[in-house]
Amino acid sequence: MGIYARGGDLWGCDWLGDDALPAEGAEDELLAVCREEMHVYLRAPAHRFGLPLPETGSAFQRRVWHALRDIPAGEVRTYGALAHELGSGPRAVAQACRANPWTLIVPCHRVVAANGWGGYAGAVDGRLLEIKRGLLAHEGVAALI
Repeated sequence: MGIYARGGDLWGCDWLGDDALPAEGAEDELLAVCREEMHVYLRAPAHRFGLPLPETGSAFQRRVWHALRDIPAGEVRTYGALAHELGSGPRAVAQACRANPWTLIVPCHRVVAANGWGGYAGAVDGRLLEIKRGLLAHEGVAALI
């Protein structure tokens, strides 16, 4: 997991490839807190991240990202159900999920398609979709009905 911070704000995190190198050098307090919260999540999947996130993205994206943070671990919502909650359309919600800069911290992996897993970080198959399935399994979601 790559964590990106600048000016005291957490600007994003993303899944890195297998060939990524570990960070070296001094680590600021925000990165240390972020790393610790991720370790807590790995030990206790019900952990709710409390990291402060900067105001970025469109007003609609922020509404979606806020709603994502309200989905409890071990539960999923469909793009359509979340869109209905927000008075929007499923494709708009999917695009906001794809634009989510804080993978894992803002749990877009908890949003699925009406007929299956949907996508993750813009991917509909491969390594990223396997990560989504793994995160949901870690949270107790064994399969989708």
